[in-house]
Amino acid sequence: MRIALLGAGTVGGGVIEIVDSAVPSLEVVKILTLPNTYEDPRVTYDIKDIVEDPTIDCVVEAMGGLEPAHSFIMRCLNAGKSVVTANKAVVAAYLPEFSQAASKAGVGFFVEASSGGGIPWIAAIEKARRTDTITQISGILNGTSNYIIYRMATLGASFDEVLKEAQALGYAEADPSADIDGIDVVNKCIIGTTLAFNTLCRRDIPVMGIRNLAKEDLEAFGAMGYGVRLMARATQDGQGYAAAVEPVLVPAASLEANVPDNFNLATLVGNFVGPLKFFGQGAGALPTGDAIVQDLLDCAAGQKPVYPREERLAWKPELLTSSYLVRTQAQDLLPEGAQVQESGLVLLDGLTAVAAAGLCQKLLSQDPTTFMAALATQD
Repeated sequence: MRIALLGAGTVGGGVIEIVDSAVPSLEVVKILTLPNTYEDPRVTYDIKDIVEDPTIDCVVEAMGGLEPAHSFIMRCLNAGKSVVTANKAVVAAYLPEFSQAASKAGVGFFVEASSGGGIPWIAAIEKARRTDTITQISGILNGTSNYIIYRMATLGASFDEVLKEAQALGYAEADPSADIDGIDVVNKCIIGTTLAFNTLCRRDIPVMGIRNLAKEDLEAFGAMGYGVRLMARATQDGQGYAAAVEPVLVPAASLEANVPDNFNLATLVGNFVGPLKFFGQGAGALPTGDAIVQDLLDCAAGQKPVYPREERLAWKPELLTSSYLVRTQAQDLLPEGAQVQESGLVLLDGLTAVAAAGLCQKLLSQDPTTFMAALATQD
């Protein structure tokens, strides 16, 4: 199968390396890049060279961001070319549009690499859903945030110290907002929720990040028998669903609390199969490139995934209700029933994730150092 790449950065470079060295049934024939960024005889600077080439069967979008990725994907689909993408932001924003265009053109649209890097997370969801009802998904789906928390906990270092280390290693961008504020995980949560529950997940799910996590918080949580991780969580009951991204306190002996460095851990729960957990590299050139190549092989085999285009389930925030621990100097803004602990943290019972995110924003307006985390429910 003849393929073209949109972008030859980290992920695109991984795809080229894997295909050229290990997958003779695939051939990269064109690579779209910006001028003077990548030297290869297959390079082109004009998307028309790909869209209008009838010999190209499938296009890999590895550019990132919303535009021009969205426009380029639509042009390729409308031209009758299947598309494989690792771009979680564009998938979360435009999945119904892409799905409809692919169906109309009789081609495939593939998103495995958009969530979980090399972990076959999307494939696991789709396979489980064939025979089972998935009632919950959750996961540590951002390697940068996990690296920061893990290194803070193991080294006793400050957030800023570890963030600088992560940036020096290339795990975190110069502007780390997408990782530490949960934006990256929101996109992956939307994709996973949509596929797991067979309903189009709303884009404005509640989110809280780890920007204000302090080493003193980790010490306090540890003394209580907990670790903390930035997690995506979603649940459904057949009529409605709820989803959120927030710091979650998990038992210190749990798998989640012990995920090291920049690894990911994703979980689904089915009525028949129970909990299934998937651990591995959630990003990087070769892990993500491998996920893309897996999709390319499925495309070559004639597969055409079908995705939800409508919000089939109602939004029910009460389905995701937890207790929360809060560190804040704005305690006068806390609701009635707040319980001050020996550590100085405040326990709030029975908040939905929506209410918790709203309260956190209110507290931050008075105390910009506020940190808030949900207590994982015990099965």
